[in-house]
Amino acid sequence: MGEGGGEGTVVTPAAEFPPLGPEELGSLRRIGERWQVTRPDRPGPAGELPVDPTLGRYRRRPLPSRFGRLAPIEMFQAGEPDELVATEPANLPGSRLGRGLGRLRRVLLGPPLSSAAVLYERMRKLVALPVLSSDLLSSVAYGPEAMLTVLVLAGGAALGLSLPLGALLVLLMVAVGISYRQTIPAYPHGAGSYIVAGDNLGTGAGLAAAAGLMIDYVLTVSVSVSAGIHAVTSALPGLTGLAVPLGVLMIAVLLAGNLRGVRTAGNIFVLPTYAFVVALLAVLGVGFLRAAGRGFAVLPPPDVPVAEGLGLLLVLRAFSSGAVSMTGIEAVSNAVPAFRPPEWRNARTTLSWMVAMLVVLFAGIVVLIHLNGLAPRPGETMLSQLARSSFPTGPWYALVQAATALILLLAANTAFNDFPRLLFFMARAGHAPRRFLHMGDRLAFGNGLVALSVTAALVFLAFGGHTEALIPLYAVGVFLAFTLSQAGMVVHWRRRRGPRWGRRLAVNALGATLSGLVLLTAAVAKFAEGAWVVVVAVPLLVLLFHRVQRHYRRLDGALAPRPPGTPSASPGPSLPAEGQEVPQQIRHLVVVPVARLNRASLRALAYAASLGQPTLAVHLAPNEEEADRFRGQWEAWGDHLRLETIVSPYRAVIGPLAHYLEALHASRADLVLTVIVPEVVLRHPWHRPLHSQVERRLRRALRELAGVVVTSVPVHLPG
Repeated sequence: MGEGGGEGTVVTPAAEFPPLGPEELGSLRRIGERWQVTRPDRPGPAGELPVDPTLGRYRRRPLPSRFGRLAPIEMFQAGEPDELVATEPANLPGSRLGRGLGRLRRVLLGPPLSSAAVLYERMRKLVALPVLSSDLLSSVAYGPEAMLTVLVLAGGAALGLSLPLGALLVLLMVAVGISYRQTIPAYPHGAGSYIVAGDNLGTGAGLAAAAGLMIDYVLTVSVSVSAGIHAVTSALPGLTGLAVPLGVLMIAVLLAGNLRGVRTAGNIFVLPTYAFVVALLAVLGVGFLRAAGRGFAVLPPPDVPVAEGLGLLLVLRAFSSGAVSMTGIEAVSNAVPAFRPPEWRNARTTLSWMVAMLVVLFAGIVVLIHLNGLAPRPGETMLSQLARSSFPTGPWYALVQAATALILLLAANTAFNDFPRLLFFMARAGHAPRRFLHMGDRLAFGNGLVALSVTAALVFLAFGGHTEALIPLYAVGVFLAFTLSQAGMVVHWRRRRGPRWGRRLAVNALGATLSGLVLLTAAVAKFAEGAWVVVVAVPLLVLLFHRVQRHYRRLDGALAPRPPGTPSASPGPSLPAEGQEVPQQIRHLVVVPVARLNRASLRALAYAASLGQPTLAVHLAPNEEEADRFRGQWEAWGDHLRLETIVSPYRAVIGPLAHYLEALHASRADLVLTVIVPEVVLRHPWHRPLHSQVERRLRRALRELAGVVVTSVPVHLPG
């Protein structure tokens, strides 16, 4: 695929309804040719329908009646020929409680959006930049500190290594950023590492990249919220005891904001990101001016006791810890379809801006910390110390801390944009539950958003909201996805060639090499600190994805239309009941379980007899006396249908009836047993404990039997 290739976005509300393939369509035509039923809306023996299926589509607009001043609401309106369109009021529930909850939901999340509005829910560059860069830019608030926290273990003198390590990290940022710039036009449909690695390295590599990304996104939410709450408690120590509940509340707020839709969520999170960038640039500008005033003399760091010898392993741990400043750099390549057209070009421009801002902020913070001789200390973040040194008086320190806390809390929004989209692409390939294909009424992937929020909240609670405990888990998943994505692009250029393919291959090869080194470093150096969790979780997730796809393959194979084996319908017991796809092949037996002859059971018997199929009534009695008594009642009724009584001496109902029906079906596998269950519909939930609920239990038991159709005939209680 060349630059800007592709046919536009594949993220549409219709994605959960995939079209049939040519083979399935051919089978469908062959099956349809054997049907011997005339459509009732066309001339033929079946006649006309007893109702107008258009619901009076062509009638005039409803007028007020003399009993009401308001005209009835139109629930459906005419669309294309042979098509009705449900209006917004048709989505409202019928109960009073349901309508109240619907109004509350509308207040919190906004009114529903039409499927046609999906094109207008995309982001322009100035909105996409803060939405997708909040994670990347906010990571400079804790990435440099994570690197220095490891270096300081070797004493204050080891802090000088922050400059060469920072330079290496800047080189890594630029290399990976350029690599992802090449990925975007080559794969303009998004999904980044998952699609790229799967396309070029195989399904296993793609799923490993997806597992790494999923862990990355979950930890992005947990780490961002944790760091944001830490920034708040640094400025307001009195809130330290409320850190965990405040973090969970923040995750809930982020969920609600993103359920409102991509564009609305983007507008909410624009200002905090830009405010953070301006605040950080102010800190750096004032800090460097102060350093220039003393001739850029480096202030001595505080005396810190040596806790660990300075060696290669410690340096590698510090480098991999500082590399978490790059988390979120892949966000744009995963969310290309969220941009306005031309999607790939706008996404690539946004990524360039993001990487440039990241390099400036990260390098500036590392250098300024070195010039000011600052060192990590408990109770206050490095960024807070830096802000105090730049603004020792006045309200500016508080403003910087507020902006930092806000972007750290909202940085998780990047994951809220990308995690559901990744699940969408995985579900489309069958590697994740298909419910993640569904777009909610605000055109947001609500199921994916809820899954991310719940998982991130559990991780946050499990680690008590401590950022330091989560960092070791972070780098492995992030750089696994980076490495596989860039390695996949190397294979992509080798296959596709094209203009300047050698230079592009070299750039991606460099990105893959550097990312792979960080991955190995983080996995080895931080294995005992918690990285082992990710090392174990990734293969387990890949195995889970394979099992999910295997289930869907079996499901699709079982449900795919099969061409008939013979050219004409051949009635008889040649096919099992669940293999009959032509009406004239189906042989019915209607079974009505009857406990007592009352209005509910009589209505079910009348309904069964009206179908014109062989019908059998079944009664279970606890002893012979009750069986004889019921047969007498049956004869008094008129003995209109065949009755079979079963004596259940142990007084069980569900088990004997289910086994009896299974035995009936086993004797004639071609029979379709239609079990019609009389059911009393209770008006209030508190009435349910007053009844045995035998009908529902029976339906649940019979649903497991193959070749058995279970339906109910409801009788509603008056009043």
